[in-house]
Amino acid sequence: MANIIHYRNKCIGCGICYEMMPENWRMSKKDGKATLLKSVLKKDTSILPIHPAMIPEAQKVAKACPVKIIRVNEF
Repeated sequence: MANIIHYRNKCIGCGICYEMMPENWRMSKKDGKATLLKSVLKKDTSILPIHPAMIPEAQKVAKACPVKIIRVNEF
């Protein structure tokens, strides 16, 4: 099991996460920032449990983020 962790308050709205993994991300029309779909919000941090098969793709998204506010935690 693993989690995608997104620190939305630091998002600059570049949209790379949405472009690379549109099934898990949306760009807000209200503020232009990325939103991690179906995630749980804990202290300004979005957390989404993902299947182990999604880890490599999620890691590519995290690496592509220009402000490094996306993390993938494996456990």
